[in-house]
Amino acid sequence: SSWPIRVSECVSMARLAVGAVGLAAPVFVFPGAAPRPSQLRGNSAVQERAPQGGSTCSTLGLAAAGSTVLAVAARRNKSSKLVRNFFGDSSASTGFDPAKQLGVQDPIGFWDPLGLSADKDEATFKRRRAVEIKHGRIAMYATIGYIVPEYYKFPGFLSPSLGIKFSDVPNGLAALSKLPVLGGAQIIAFCGLIETTGFFQAASTTDGRGPREGQFAMKDSTETSEPGNYGVGFPTFIGKVEDPEARKSKLSAELANGRLAMMAIIGMFFQDGLTGSAWGDWSLYTSSPLRAEESEEKEAPPPPPFDPRLEVGVLPPLDYFDPAGFCKVGDEEGFRNLRAAEIKHGRVAMMAALGAAVQHYAQFPGFEEVPTGIGAVTTAPGTYGFAALFLISGVLELALWTEDSSKEPGNFGDPLNLGQYDIDMRNKELNNGRFAMFAAVGIILAELYTGKDGIDQIGLDTPTL
Repeated sequence: SSWPIRVSECVSMARLAVGAVGLAAPVFVFPGAAPRPSQLRGNSAVQERAPQGGSTCSTLGLAAAGSTVLAVAARRNKSSKLVRNFFGDSSASTGFDPAKQLGVQDPIGFWDPLGLSADKDEATFKRRRAVEIKHGRIAMYATIGYIVPEYYKFPGFLSPSLGIKFSDVPNGLAALSKLPVLGGAQIIAFCGLIETTGFFQAASTTDGRGPREGQFAMKDSTETSEPGNYGVGFPTFIGKVEDPEARKSKLSAELANGRLAMMAIIGMFFQDGLTGSAWGDWSLYTSSPLRAEESEEKEAPPPPPFDPRLEVGVLPPLDYFDPAGFCKVGDEEGFRNLRAAEIKHGRVAMMAALGAAVQHYAQFPGFEEVPTGIGAVTTAPGTYGFAALFLISGVLELALWTEDSSKEPGNFGDPLNLGQYDIDMRNKELNNGRFAMFAAVGIILAELYTGKDGIDQIGLDTPTL
């Protein structure tokens, strides 16, 4: 019989090797002892005079030859093993050659490094081919499903009852977090319906149903004829290809594209899981082992220090103006305290400057006898009004208008909901507040020097209202 070699054959080959070595034994002599012609002819008299080293070499040659024969036999016995059949129900067929089936394409050609089809079992091969086609088709759909949502999503609601729109569903694996439980159950039920009932399996292939495998699963009905051909033009459902050459070309393309799609979707899943991004933003994968050495050598740089020159209020023509050096780089807390005080004084000064001008023309009822200007503070009932303003300001500052570290300095909310507290408005407030502080101090000093209020100081002789 053929391989593996029987023990009797090994013994016979060993005997032949022994005989050959025995005949050639006189050839092996000590170095420097040139063999004479009589030695090569096997003359017995001369052989007796041969050095003893010849017998030693004969023994070594015999052992080496026997070991070589056994090693070759064991190697041939090992290489002759065939993969056991599994999921197949037919014996090896010498007429079926997997290397001549569809899918053997350039540049690799027939590629079966594990020897899964070495037994040439047709039923096993067809089952694997049906599984390969099915997985390839699913992978092609999945790959397209990863790409399309980046450019287009269905309008409307995915789940009206939960208020989830298609536009709310992220791309990639993150979409599973938005998928309703009942929606996931519907997908699983649909796939199970196809697998267990023979849906989409043509009547031409075992009447649309394959034999059962176990209690629930059903064997793919196309395994017994043409794997993957369900008779419905799958996966496009737009008709069958009748031309034999075109059909062969398209089936080969389907296999190649399916194989590529299986590798592609696994790669997408892998990079999505590592980076959290459907398209694999590797900058997000901070735990990459490739960056371990870099992270050990280089710690993350600290955030840049706080720089008051980059804050609101640095405006032309002076730009950043701090000649006394009150604001230090890195001292954010100190800057916030100074900025809050600046804004508060600016707001008080704006109201004071405005009051110094308005009171020249209009006074509250009952305050007609109160002089305009700073004299109103020392003259009743103006003194009472000043005391009331002092108490109200204290309540506002201590109880209501308090600083919040999570907000900008001076940001006490927007009670009128004007929505104007942006950078432009904050710059304007700081500018006007700084101007008003100079104006209020100028009005007070001028009145102390001239005895005139803010309007009389500039020579406007207008009647009071």
